[in-house]
Amino acid sequence: MRKICIIIPTYNERENIVPLISELQNVLKHCGMERSATVLIVDDNSPDGTGKLAEEMARIYGNLRVLHRPRKSGLGSAYRDGFSYALNKLDSDVIFEMDADLSHNPKQIPNLLDGILNGCDVVVGSRRVEGGGIVGWSPYRRMVSWFGNRMAQWLCGVRARDATSGYRAFTRKALEQVNYLDVKSEGYAFQIEMLFRCQEKGLGIEEKPIIFIDRGSGKSKLGTREWIEFMKTCFKLLISRLKAKS
Repeated sequence: MRKICIIIPTYNERENIVPLISELQNVLKHCGMERSATVLIVDDNSPDGTGKLAEEMARIYGNLRVLHRPRKSGLGSAYRDGFSYALNKLDSDVIFEMDADLSHNPKQIPNLLDGILNGCDVVVGSRRVEGGGIVGWSPYRRMVSWFGNRMAQWLCGVRARDATSGYRAFTRKALEQVNYLDVKSEGYAFQIEMLFRCQEKGLGIEEKPIIFIDRGSGKSKLGTREWIEFMKTCFKLLISRLKAKS
């Protein structure tokens, strides 16, 4: 049986972490994966005590690990550290990315895993394919997301319809081939660059439909800095793409 790691970066997610971990454990138990799957919380020293609360839950669930980082260092950095932990310390074969705010339904994990088991290297939980969708977003937020995905497609050449989705599964091979430690982007830009690098390596990428439900508790991390990083990364990848063609 393949070893699975579900990486969840956290920063001030105290209100969400307990119900999320509880639901994850229910799903893993129902699917018979509680022994083969590890849930890895990567906490950036949350002032609200998210990391400490996760540690308390780790005493209940033997498949829960908490990676503590000294400060808030960004989503991309959290995933790079999480990938290293999953590959080097847990010897994982399949690595998931997942948000901590309950917007990603844990019940979709088996569906994403099926894509990997059927031979794909990367499976993206997509809000923009048939059967996918978004619940609870304002028209403005929908427009911003649409624009971000169009930029990823037009400038970077990313073929996925939902390039900014943070609900994903990678094979060990995919992470090793793209050399994830060299993907220095942060936030949503990290998600786009990871897909760009996977596509560049000719890896198999599939999108599976998910229903994204806007967070009920806590505060979104999307801000001006995220957008600046996003635009910088899009143009960086455009230049890389043009150089490859010349």
